[in-house]
Amino acid sequence: MRENDIQSELIIGRNPVTEALKSGREIDTLFVSKGERQGSVGKIIAMCRDQGIIVKETDPKKMDYMCGNANHQGVIARVAAHSYASVEDIFARAEEKGEAPFIIICDEIEDPHNLGAIIRTAECAGAHGVIIPKRRSATLNFTVAKTSAGALEYMPVARVSNLATTLDELKERGVWIYGTDMDGEVWCKTDLKGAIALVVGSEGTGMGRLVREKCDFVLSLPMAGEINSLNASVAAGIVMYEASRQRLNIKTV
Repeated sequence: MRENDIQSELIIGRNPVTEALKSGREIDTLFVSKGERQGSVGKIIAMCRDQGIIVKETDPKKMDYMCGNANHQGVIARVAAHSYASVEDIFARAEEKGEAPFIIICDEIEDPHNLGAIIRTAECAGAHGVIIPKRRSATLNFTVAKTSAGALEYMPVARVSNLATTLDELKERGVWIYGTDMDGEVWCKTDLKGAIALVVGSEGTGMGRLVREKCDFVLSLPMAGEINSLNASVAAGIVMYEASRQRLNIKTV
């Protein structure tokens, strides 16, 4: 992302950040200079904690670069490119369409290009929503919005504190959890027609241990080449469209 694009999604300085928080502006992340905790900075951090906003202690030189050496006073807020939805919003969308829930869960997808591509494919494939964790995940920043090619305006994205707990809640509501990994069942031989949540693991390590343990099924794609994995968004797209094919009752030749 170019420097002017980075700055366009930032709120810089103590008073501007404070007013943004008071107004209810959707803020993704608060960056605070290492060691800054006194006075108004402490109050800003407390407001963020109350609103569930991620706070990251950051090297002052990195913050200088982020805002083009503007006077940030030790505080920078990154705004979201789009408001987050709730898990309930996703279920409501499925109900409005008269369809069994089809949910995509991103387990620590940290590359915003991958997250944007997954959101785009999810919207095209007929999913009802995407769920991401608050920690160790790309957020709904402007790179995600751009990569989604407009899909972010139509696809609800919920951000949750604990993915494993959320999976338990989905299962209580009759949703079957399908993970993606190298040693699972063949992706196209599994019934994906009902209420499902498809878990896409992180780019480097795949699904986390707790998340994998919550899966009812694990699906895999055959690897016929010399490398043993696909890009996360590509793998997700293949499985999403298999689910879409089955749910639309499209027969193979």
